[in-house]
This record gives sequence, structure tokens and C-alpha cells, in this order.
Amino acid sequence: MRKPVPALEMTPGQREVLESLARSQSGAHREVVRAKALLMAADGLANTSIARALSVSPGSVSNWRARFTEDGVARLGEVRKGRGRKASIPQETIERILDLTQNYRPEGETHWSCRTMAEVAGVSKDTVQRVWSARGLKPHRVETFKLSNDPRFEDKLVDVVGLYLNPPEKAIVLCADEKSSVQALDRTQASLPMIKGRGETMTHDYKRHGTTTLFAALDVLTGTVIGQCLPRHRHQEFLKFLRTIDRQVPKGLAVHLILDNYATHKHPNVRAWLAKHPRFHLHFTPTSSSWLNLVERWFRELTDKALRRGVFHSVPDLIDSIQEYLDAHNDNPRPYVWTATAESILAKVARGRVAFEKIS
Repeated sequence: MRKPVPALEMTPGQREVLESLARSQSGAHREVVRAKALLMAADGLANTSIARALSVSPGSVSNWRARFTEDGVARLGEVRKGRGRKASIPQETIERILDLTQNYRPEGETHWSCRTMAEVAGVSKDTVQRVWSARGLKPHRVETFKLSNDPRFEDKLVDVVGLYLNPPEKAIVLCADEKSSVQALDRTQASLPMIKGRGETMTHDYKRHGTTTLFAALDVLTGTVIGQCLPRHRHQEFLKFLRTIDRQVPKGLAVHLILDNYATHKHPNVRAWLAKHPRFHLHFTPTSSSWLNLVERWFRELTDKALRRGVFHSVPDLIDSIQEYLDAHNDNPRPYVWTATAESILAKVARGRVAFEKIS
């Protein structure tokens, strides 16, 4: 007759860990079963009784006991090398899928899909998806980029970021820009309101009733916005906006305006006006670097929250809606906090240039 196996020895701390794992509703099934088996072994049950209760083999129970005695709970859920489910996708197939994905394109198309790759590789679409997921490949996605070719990119970047991180005293820093050709779009049919089980509906076609241009200047410190809608986008309108800023900003403060390189901002008449108003100082963002101007963030929120789903029967109706959003924003302004340093941005740009040069 076989000698009974003695009860498995474990510390109170180990028992507490195993009991917690045995009660788990979200842990891996194999770990939960193994924890229950070890607890039953600690209570003195035989391997055959444990195997019968948990629907496993007595050999598995014996191996779990031996491994626990050797390693404790530190490697409880680890599958030993050579055990577990074997890979079902041949390595040759994996390498062929990876080679096709990274070095070739399907005939007449710009990128692979799971189904087009599966047809060429002779496997299922799920197999293709598993290979792509394991390697972090996403052929259906594309990321856009733009490397500025401005010869004074670094100087302008340091200048603008310096204003964000270390604004001058007795001055106001304004991020200014124009949102041109804002359309007054009217829908051809009435929208239906949101109800349970269905969102608000809106027709995709529309009627145009004209456009307006929004000039806006965001105060970096407070988040308030000085805004003005004007019919066109010329230096004459920009001068009107500069006069509006001049009236609204207290006279004792210098005005630092962050702008893009649009020709309107450098018109001779604009320069002549600035010469007569020495408290205004213009700072230009690098070419193709609108992301550096914080007012673009505000324009995005305006578009998402007030314009994209709006219905405007005329240009004055559109201007009233923009003014209403502007007033509501200024009643409870929240500044955009800039945290990136010029050094970190330049380092990222340098990495981008190196990556671009490798593939070009």
C-alpha cells in the first residue's frame, strides 16, 4: 500500500496569498486551480482526491506540490519552458507575412488589409491579425508629419516657447491668428432630437449662406480670448483687430503677439502702425508650425463645440453664435498650460529628421 503524502507545509503569508488567488474572479484559470490544489494539499488531502475534485491529473497535483516546495508562490503562474500550448503558426509563414507587410504592397492598392494578406499568404485573416498584433504592425493606420524647412526654425521656436515658459513682466502674451472662411451652413432638412436608443440626427447636405473671418487673440496667462468677426481676411481687417487689442489691453502693459508667417501680418501698413505703437512686439512661429500657436487649440474647441453641428440661417446668425461661445468661454476661462521645453522639442525634431533621412 502506497505511503500517504504528508500535508504541504506553507507559511501564514503564503496561505493568505493562495486564498486570495483561489477566490479571484478575474485571475487566470490555471492559477486559480493551482492555488486551490495547493490549499487542499496543505489541509492534508491526497493527490488523487485533489485531482478528482478539480478535474486534473494526480501527476499535475504532484508537480505543483514539488514546485511550490522549491519556489513558493513567487513563480506560481509561470509556465515552464517547453510546457503549455505550442505555436500553431509555422515560422516560415510568419516571416513571409512580415516580409510582405513591410516590403511590398498588394497589387493596385496602397496598403494591406487582413483579408488581402490572408489571400496572398494562404492563411486565415485571424492568423494575419495575430501576427500583426504580436509585432505591433498596423497597415491600416498612417501617421502624418511635417518637418519645417524654416531656416530660422530654432530661433523662432526658442523665442515662442520662452514666452510660454517665462513670460516677461508688465506685459501680456497673446497668441493671435485668423480662422478664415467660416461658413454659415444651413441644413436642407430639420434635425431630429436625441431620444433613448438614438442620437441626434442631421442631414449631410447643406445650404451655404456666406462666410466670415474670426480674428482671435488668446491670453496665455488667463485663457481669455479677444475675438472679432470681420468680412474679409486682409491687412485692413488685421489692422482693425490690432486696434481692438490696443483698446482692450490696459495701457500700462506691453503686448507680445505670437503670429504665423502670413503676409498680412507683415504688410507695410501693418509695420507702419506698429512703429507708432511701440508697446506691440510681434513674434512669429516657424513655417509649418501652427501647432506652436496655442490659439489653434481654442479654434479646435470652437469648431467642435459650436460650429460643426451648428445650423446657421445667415452670416449674422453665425457671428452671433461665435460671439455667444466667446462670451461663455470668457466667463469661465481656462488657460492652456505649455510644458514642453525648447530643448525637448528640438531633440524630437532631430530624431524625426534622422528617421526621415534613413528612408529617403
